[in-house]
Amino acid sequence: MKEREYSTGRVRSADGTTIGYRRCGRGPGLILLHGGMLAAQHFMKLAAALSADFTVYVPDRRGRGLSGPHGDDFSVLREVEDLRALVTATGATRVFGLSSGALVTLRTALTTPALDRIALYEPPLSIDGSVPMGWVARYDREIAAGKIGSALVTALKGLEAEPVLGRVPRLVLVPFMAIGMRVQGDLLEDDVPIKALVPTQHFDMRILRDMADTVKDYAALDARVLLLGGSKSPAYFDRTLDELAATLPHARRVTLAGLGHSGPDDHPEVVGAALHEFFGTP
Repeated sequence: MKEREYSTGRVRSADGTTIGYRRCGRGPGLILLHGGMLAAQHFMKLAAALSADFTVYVPDRRGRGLSGPHGDDFSVLREVEDLRALVTATGATRVFGLSSGALVTLRTALTTPALDRIALYEPPLSIDGSVPMGWVARYDREIAAGKIGSALVTALKGLEAEPVLGRVPRLVLVPFMAIGMRVQGDLLEDDVPIKALVPTQHFDMRILRDMADTVKDYAALDARVLLLGGSKSPAYFDRTLDELAATLPHARRVTLAGLGHSGPDDHPEVVGAALHEFFGTP
């Protein structure tokens, strides 16, 4: 068991669901919102990179770890309520979101004046079908059949977020992923195993569908926005970032050389430096 280097807390969302979070550091409040098939544990290296100058809050989005279930009436609005509850409780005015977490952050900022700066890493905001979705039915069937390894491979290949996986046959990947889930390394007491995270992608795809073709909704967003992307990520993220950069009134776009979609976890020092500059500038 690894040593825990954070404290925990919880807030209650509008529908009564508990949203648990990890907290570390000192300074102005900054919330880090993870993406799909991830949990708070995957942002702790990034939190450490920012903790010298910020009080960093890393929630488990609903359906994971310290937080309650997705609920029967799940939609992106439930996660907007979750983030708003955390903003209210912590007083944080800065949020960073990755992927589907970036979508939730963007939608929340539209109705939360307290957020004056948000940073978004590759939000999969679909434009005229730009984000691949044809794999979802197969993924749902595999989840229903208890084939978690197969469902994970279907999601990873379908989203094309890790291009190298696209060149590896399913025949190789599925048993490899199954073994990886069985022998997952040491976990903290609050960590969520991969096997429990894979089914949550169903709900993240609901968020993608809810927010598809809504880019023009954000033309009046008052918050300052940092749009981040990696040079090794799929082209559909570039299209979204281009559209957002052209639409948002107070946006700056930065491409991080050599990073892919998992950049915030793989290269926390690089992403952390970009966030520190953005969130720390008066």
